[in-house]
Amino acid sequence: MRTTVRVLFVVLALICGSGLWSPTAGATPTANIDDATSAKLDSLLSLRNGIPAGTARGDVIDQLSARFLGTPYGPDMLIGSATQPEQLVVDLRRVDCFTFLDYVEALSRSSDRADFMNKLVETRYTNSQIDFQHRKNFFTDWANTPRVAATDITGTLSPSAIVLTKQLNAKADGSNYLPGIPVVARNITYIPANAVNDAVISQLHTGDYIGAYADEPGLDVTHVGIFVQTANGPVFRNASSLSAYQVVDTPFSQYVATTPGILVLRPN
Repeated sequence: MRTTVRVLFVVLALICGSGLWSPTAGATPTANIDDATSAKLDSLLSLRNGIPAGTARGDVIDQLSARFLGTPYGPDMLIGSATQPEQLVVDLRRVDCFTFLDYVEALSRSSDRADFMNKLVETRYTNSQIDFQHRKNFFTDWANTPRVAATDITGTLSPSAIVLTKQLNAKADGSNYLPGIPVVARNITYIPANAVNDAVISQLHTGDYIGAYADEPGLDVTHVGIFVQTANGPVFRNASSLSAYQVVDTPFSQYVATTPGILVLRPN
C-alpha cells in the first residue's frame, strides 16, 4: 500500500527471522544495501551535513528531494505482508511515491548512516517496530501515529475544507485492502481541487507534504509528494507512475486539477 499509499500499490496492483526489530538503547537497525544505494546515501548525507545550521526545515527538504529528481519510479518497493516477514528496505535506485517521502523525511533529520537508519524506521513504522502490522500504510498515519512526523494543517488553509470520517483499509464490499491490518476510523480533512486557489497556495510552505485525496472508500489519498516553491512557480515534486515514471516536478496547480482535492501535512 505504499501507492500512496502503500495501500494503493496493493490496490493498483490499485494506484503508490520474523522481520521484527524493536528499538533498544544503542541498537541500529540493519538492511541489505546495494552499492549504488550506499554511494547515493553517502552523497545525500554529505549534502545534509553541509547545509548550514538554522536553515528552514522546508529548504532542507527541498535540497535533499531535488537530488532524487530523475530517480526511476518503482512500484511495491517494500517487502512484507500478513504472510511474508517484513524486511527493512533501503533502496535509492528506485522509489515509489511513499518511499520517496520516507527517505527525504528521514534524511532531513539525519547526520550519519546509523542516524538515518533509525530515523527511517521512526518514519516508516509506528513506534519503530519493524513489522507489517506497524507499517505506516496511510499518509495520515504520519500525523496520527508515533513518531508523529507532521501536523495536518489542511483544515486551517481554507473555509472550503471538508471533513469526512473514513474507515481506512475497508473496501466498499467489506473486504480489506491489506489483509492482516485492522480497519481504522479516522477523520480525513481535504480541500476540494476547485477550492485550491491562490489564497490557499500562498499559505503553503516549501517542504509541505501533499496528498491527493481519495474518493474511494477505505483510502485517505492516492498519491503523495512535496510542495516546492521555485523561481518558476510552485511545483509538486513526486515519484510519478505516469508517463515520466520517475521523480519529477509537476506544476502544482496543474497537478491539483487532476485530483478530487488535497491534504496538507507540515513536517514537525
